[in-house]
Amino acid sequence: MMGLVLIQVPFTAVDKVYETWLCVHVKLVPALKFVPHRARALESSSICHKLNHMHPPDSAPIRVLIVDDHQVTRLGLRTLFSNFPKIEVIGEAATVAGALTEASRLKPDVVLLDVRLPDGTGFSACRQMQKLNLETKVLILTSFADDQTLFDAIAAGADGYLLKEIDGEGLVRAIENVADGKSILDPAVTRRVLSRVKSSTESEVRNKMDLLSAQEKRVLALVAEGKTNKEIGAEMGLSDKTVKNYLSNTLDKLQLSRRSQAAAFFAQHSFQ
Repeated sequence: MMGLVLIQVPFTAVDKVYETWLCVHVKLVPALKFVPHRARALESSSICHKLNHMHPPDSAPIRVLIVDDHQVTRLGLRTLFSNFPKIEVIGEAATVAGALTEASRLKPDVVLLDVRLPDGTGFSACRQMQKLNLETKVLILTSFADDQTLFDAIAAGADGYLLKEIDGEGLVRAIENVADGKSILDPAVTRRVLSRVKSSTESEVRNKMDLLSAQEKRVLALVAEGKTNKEIGAEMGLSDKTVKNYLSNTLDKLQLSRRSQAAAFFAQHSFQ
């Protein structure tokens, strides 16, 4: 009977292909113990290292603080978000004082904030959160669709304004967009906002716009489209830092403090 002859061959391009297949399909299975020198080579292989990093773990969920004085509403929102892995409810509050305490303690990514609260308004809470210098976005979620409430929300520096009539998936998308740095206005009231904003005096708006450079005006227009600094930089061929500087200068010249206010201001100018 003919004996089995093992011949060791050089590590060739064929080995590289086989190595890649092993990394992808068998993840260095224990069966490789019968060729320990190959197992060691594979474990330290640059190909395996690269493949193992081709699919990084999913990004962390968006941490949300719910502020509403109705327990049933809070429970309903928590139940809704439990169906979306991208959203993690980290706390609740029913008052302005509770909202400030929990926001300071938990440092959420997004605060979902009602307008009417027992000890004040959501607008007051929003302003005070800004003074805490938190990296927190504020999304107003309310049943009040009147123009004044919307303008008060923008003036308070909220990053978004939605009516409670919105469906669950729409609310989740809005939270994701706000967390990503975009400004959100409920479609049901956007047209009225633009109509009312147009009523401001044209000369005042023009005088303020004249203070901006061409680049600053372009950045402002892209902010009004809801783009993030990264997206604006990609479109204009600028770094994130440069876009941030342009936006900061624009806000200073217009005497504004938030992206949402800048977006509303641009709507006022462009629709006149």
